Amino acid sequence: MKCAKIERILPDNLLKEIQKYIQGEYIYVPYQLKERKKWGEHSGSRANIQARNEKIRTKYKNGYKVKDLAEEFYLSVESIKKIVYVRNK
Repeated sequence: MKCAKIERILPDNLLKEIQKYIQGEYIYVPYQLKERKKWGEHSGSRANIQARNEKIRTKYKNGYKVKDLAEEFYLSVESIKKIVYVRNK
């Protein structure tokens, strides 16, 4: 985290406005105000899991049993049920 003198960065009118709210304290200003990505979006894990879940749903619709899907995808029977029985949002 880099520290900087506020007098060098902000115009006087903005500095005076900030001083109305806080004096003699440290203020943290975030680096960027971007929307954060959800878990797994950056690495691609989220997309991989969604693709896997779609394969599971397709196989279930084609007659595969929950127990067989659990063994094939190395998941618990309860996890397969959650994937198969979830309503699409």
